[in-house]
Amino acid sequence: MLEVKNMWKSFNKGSEFQIEVFKNFNISFEGGISTAIVGPNGCGKSTLLNLISGSLPMDSGSIRLNGNEISSLPEEKRAIYLGRVHQNPSLGVSPNLTILENLALANKKGESFKLRKLVKKDNIPSFVELLKSLDLGLEDKLHTQVKFLSGGQRQSLSLLMATMKNPDLLLLDEHTAALDPKTSFVVMEKTKELLEKNQITTVMISHNINDALKYSQRIIMMDKGQIVLDKPSKDVSEKELLDIYTAKLVEKITA
Repeated sequence: MLEVKNMWKSFNKGSEFQIEVFKNFNISFEGGISTAIVGPNGCGKSTLLNLISGSLPMDSGSIRLNGNEISSLPEEKRAIYLGRVHQNPSLGVSPNLTILENLALANKKGESFKLRKLVKKDNIPSFVELLKSLDLGLEDKLHTQVKFLSGGQRQSLSLLMATMKNPDLLLLDEHTAALDPKTSFVVMEKTKELLEKNQITTVMISHNINDALKYSQRIIMMDKGQIVLDKPSKDVSEKELLDIYTAKLVEKITA
């Protein structure tokens, strides 16, 4: 379980341009559940993920993962427990390394690095089986540099790398936003398969309301750093979300 308590976060603090994003914000995510977060631009979705991952510091508050306080840990230490897939297909991989080398790096997550060979031959068969599960033919391209893969292939590989050590928490930061609709569907289906197989606690940001409903068990809508809807996905219609989203846009325009 992930628990965020009494979180405060502002930007440009102390200046005339200060922006309060979160004020005494609280939220929790149940273990093994996939939660989708939606909302208009600037509502705090990406900031929340950055605060959880440690890429942004909180002003104050608490973040506990499975009962352990992680808010004081730097981003690289939190990464031992977290998996993250970014919107940019190249951010979750090392483009100049091969598929095999990327998988070997992901497999060493949380371990100390020493001056020894990166790829162990004994691990290659298991890597091949993992790649076969993607059904993209990547198992036949083990020695291909990742920069030569398509965006969908890179994002699928990034997803596999983020989950292969079975993290306590997976953060999906609009991970299909840069893909075309057909490729996005493929990646979302692969995401669903991996999450159902491994039962990983997942927080997913999406601008695609249909995907948010289809691929999550819980849906949260945010606005101005606050939760304006929190329901099981099966109890929410696309129209309900669109109506709230439209009302918030109108409110912003007329304010």
